[in-house]
Amino acid sequence: MTTTAQPPTVGAAHTRVEGRDKVTGAARYASEQPFDQLVHSWLVLSTVARGRVRKVGEEAVRAMPGVLAVLHHGNAPRLTTDYASMLGAPDPTVALFQHDRVPHAGWPVALVVAETPEQAREAAESLVVEYVEEPHDVAFHAGRPDAYVPEDGGAVATKGDLEAELAASSVVVDASYTTPEQHHSAMEPHAATARWEGGRLEVVDSNQGSMWVADELAKLFSLDPSSVRVRSEHIGGAFGSKGVRPHQVAAAMAATVLQRPVRLALTRRQTFAVTGYRSPTAQRVRLGADADGRLRAFGHEALNLTSTLRPFVETSAALGRVLYDARAHHTVHRLVDVDMPTPTWMRAPGEAPGSFAVESALDELAERLGMDPIALRARNEPAVGPLSGLPFSSRNLLGCFEEGARRFGWAERDPRPRMRREGRWLLGTGTAAATYPSGAAPSTASVTAEADGTFTVRISAADVGTGARTALTLIAAEALDVAPERVDVRIGDSDFGPAWVAGGSMGTRSWALAVTSAVGELRGRLALADGEIPPEGITARTDTAGLLAELAKKERHSFGAQFAEVAVDVATGEIRVRRMLGIFAAGRIVNPLTARSQLIGGMTWGISMALHEEAVRDEASGSQLGADFASYHVAANADVPLIEADWLEDPVPDDPVGIKGIGEIGIVGVAAAISNAAWHATGVRHRDLPLRPDRVLRAEAEAVGD
Repeated sequence: MTTTAQPPTVGAAHTRVEGRDKVTGAARYASEQPFDQLVHSWLVLSTVARGRVRKVGEEAVRAMPGVLAVLHHGNAPRLTTDYASMLGAPDPTVALFQHDRVPHAGWPVALVVAETPEQAREAAESLVVEYVEEPHDVAFHAGRPDAYVPEDGGAVATKGDLEAELAASSVVVDASYTTPEQHHSAMEPHAATARWEGGRLEVVDSNQGSMWVADELAKLFSLDPSSVRVRSEHIGGAFGSKGVRPHQVAAAMAATVLQRPVRLALTRRQTFAVTGYRSPTAQRVRLGADADGRLRAFGHEALNLTSTLRPFVETSAALGRVLYDARAHHTVHRLVDVDMPTPTWMRAPGEAPGSFAVESALDELAERLGMDPIALRARNEPAVGPLSGLPFSSRNLLGCFEEGARRFGWAERDPRPRMRREGRWLLGTGTAAATYPSGAAPSTASVTAEADGTFTVRISAADVGTGARTALTLIAAEALDVAPERVDVRIGDSDFGPAWVAGGSMGTRSWALAVTSAVGELRGRLALADGEIPPEGITARTDTAGLLAELAKKERHSFGAQFAEVAVDVATGEIRVRRMLGIFAAGRIVNPLTARSQLIGGMTWGISMALHEEAVRDEASGSQLGADFASYHVAANADVPLIEADWLEDPVPDDPVGIKGIGEIGIVGVAAAISNAAWHATGVRHRDLPLRPDRVLRAEAEAVGD
């Protein structure tokens, strides 16, 4: 392979390789792909929160114009529900139309298929479904007597005697915090088209892992894995919600029955019901410290809800197991089963709500000790994993705080609350730590040296808007020592073989290792070929399972420090974020342009989490109130101030690619930094998200009354 000196690839800013296609409309998303003889379908969702389907009035609907089929539990194809899933136990939420049970409001009870989407929708909305309704329970709050510790090896972690260390502490914080139900709200709603072609089930979808979806569909429909192909080239956002979901299964069912391509595109309202969400949490944090600020006790109890279908743990109490040292640690997760949809992963699952509780409690402890919040965190910086005892692959959290404090002007901050005013606004600043795991999973990739001097990379990665396709282009170009323009990265196709999903901030690291390993193998084959490349090219393929097994066991995480300045109008309760700064230590940054976009996007979501996002359930009906963007508020352009995101050098000496995840750490700690800043502005603590104006006014009134 002949190469010449190339300009920098990894570490240099690079525009998205598919950017032009996206801004010109050439990039087609899941619901835009053309198919001959395409028909359309519409889900019918239950209107009761618990019970049984007594009757589906399909006869009248079948007579409506264009209607081709009405699928329900009485006539739908049977699925296999006893199998080993790629990510654990099989998910009962995708076992559609297999029984008459209704476990929650919004449960799919029928699918109407018609020639046009308009005909399908009209028929679905005309379908009469009769139920045998049963009493339901959707109430969630701390102290429920039926809460339980799940059968999960990671549900409890403990070290030392927590109660004894709390009793021996000079200062104790014992506070409770809550976060509400939150939804992913990706710009592109979920959509899938299924068809049978040449004896194979082909699905064009919007997902975070084509191989994951293909594997689940093969098992559900009792098919050989080679008989299922799932493609997902362009995805308009995911954030944890675009895994295996009911729409793919329903489309595949209808395509099997009709032997025509069937498309199912969910409405925004339907995505609120059937694609998962972040569970509300109720958290109790207990901190005990000596007078010098050294922690003796760290206790964190986290409660979240799950459905009656299967347990899902929002791992909010995992954060402190890595972040702070203490003589005694006790963290536990508990669940309560309710008649609601099953929660799922949502950007920074666990760490996002957990950091609000932990980092708010640390700020309260600093106040009581009369210490600077950054100094308190430095005092409790661990040398090794506080519970695991393992060394960190790299950890520069204090460097993030030092650089952030310098750039944010922290030294000029008067620590006393309610000291700065600007007209009707009280001003305050706050900070919080951020961390998120940096894992990797076995993945396969192939690299082909083409006869024309270019290279083709094939990997079942997913670009959910993060810039993964561009990052992999740069990584492959560097490994090949060629210009990025000579590399064509193809992703989002299950035919490319197993690879980790775009989730858990593990995608780029997992895929990069697979690609660079394949390039190393290709170099050897090219050397043997002595420069002669046949018309079909020369291909090398690798699997990283062995490489990952050889990695030393260490605590591997990204870290960061969040800073926020807010203005609070105590007359109206309005809170405005004036500016934000995030400094991160996240390994090798592949593409600064898209990396900064990811970090700022996460911080923006943190603002939304702190001030806006809150889904509300009606206990009488069990349904969500206002399942749309008119009622479920997210941060809009006017809510987002100047946000700066930057990073420190963070080498990871023993890692073959030196990459850590950045997709989720941006949101971690933001809500706490904003809440801490609101305390600094007003002198009033807030322990419930979001920081709504009515809560600000109520807290202000109570403070004045005291």
